[in-house]
Amino acid sequence: MLKKLLAALAVAAVFFGPATVLLSVAVLASPAIAACAPGSLIVGPIPDSLTATTRNGETVTLNRQQLTHAATIITVGGQTDGVGRAGVVIALMAALTESHLRMLTNTGTYPESANYPNDGDAADHDSLGLFQMRPQAGWGTVAELMDPNYQARAFYGGPAGPNYPSPRGLLDIPGWQQLDPGEAAQAVEVSAYPDRYQNYQPVAEAILTALTRPAPSSGGGNGGDVVVPETTRVVFPLPEGSWVRTSPFGWRTDPITFETAFHSGSDFAAADGTPIYAVADGIVTHAGYTGNWGGLIIVEHTVGGERVASYYAHMWEHGIHVTEGMTVTAGQHIGDVGSSGKSTGPHLHLEIRPGGTGQPAIDADQWLTDHDAEGITGGSASRASCTLSGGGR
Repeated sequence: MLKKLLAALAVAAVFFGPATVLLSVAVLASPAIAACAPGSLIVGPIPDSLTATTRNGETVTLNRQQLTHAATIITVGGQTDGVGRAGVVIALMAALTESHLRMLTNTGTYPESANYPNDGDAADHDSLGLFQMRPQAGWGTVAELMDPNYQARAFYGGPAGPNYPSPRGLLDIPGWQQLDPGEAAQAVEVSAYPDRYQNYQPVAEAILTALTRPAPSSGGGNGGDVVVPETTRVVFPLPEGSWVRTSPFGWRTDPITFETAFHSGSDFAAADGTPIYAVADGIVTHAGYTGNWGGLIIVEHTVGGERVASYYAHMWEHGIHVTEGMTVTAGQHIGDVGSSGKSTGPHLHLEIRPGGTGQPAIDADQWLTDHDAEGITGGSASRASCTLSGGGR
């Protein structure tokens, strides 16, 4: 039903313009608009610090690293059907209570946990990470639980969660929406101290408000001033088995002008509408129709301590599913393969630019290989929650 509605609105855009379409969406598909409105689950710039007050009057100051973990929890919540802002507040309350939003090792029980990025050590039974999840309770392996993204997915749970149906995540708790937020957190954590979560509800709400304010416009789409946390992984941008390499990086005969020209990207042919995934965690700095590129998305990343921009080109405008300022995670469905701009058929033109937007491109295919990019099957990625609207060419 929704697909038919959106198709009808796309046709309406041709005859009546974007304003009419936006009004139609607001009237007919208000849940989608609510998801993309100010105060939604789109993470903006992460501040250096945030000070808030707990329910019992204690002042809490969080640093950028803690807020970066909070941003991961918010982003995963925004990608998980059924969570919403209420569910994200509960998750933040739990992580604040359990670890003070820190990725904690447990070297006494698992010495190997120190081999993963962390914010310190703890020694509570065999608990690990942001939510102090226990391998012995079935939450995951040490490697999995030392991944903030995995911990957030496990906390939310549900049919798409990594541990469904047990141990239970928030979405697996019957009627969790009707519970006090602290009681809902306790239902997931099963703590020996069930009354402590409520104390952090004001802090969780302050974090969510601060981190989901709309990002200021950069004016030109240049992401050079955007602070981007280190990525958790690198992935291939198309589903396994859906693509073939058609035009590599380097000198070639241009398929349109038939002149010798340098090709700054790697082309992967795929069926029109094939999902395109973000190659790493990052922040979208451009999303729209851009001349020969056609539909273009640019995402800024930090990979191995180095600033890197990824370019995804030739999507149709209706195939762009992110907006500027949006935080995305590796493997997130950000767009669909198209053939707009200077293109002879449906494909993804991918560029990798070390140093960020506007810097010289390198061989994207080789870069993915060098970074051991994970292959992603068609069912393992989440579609971004916001779609770019508006007419163009």
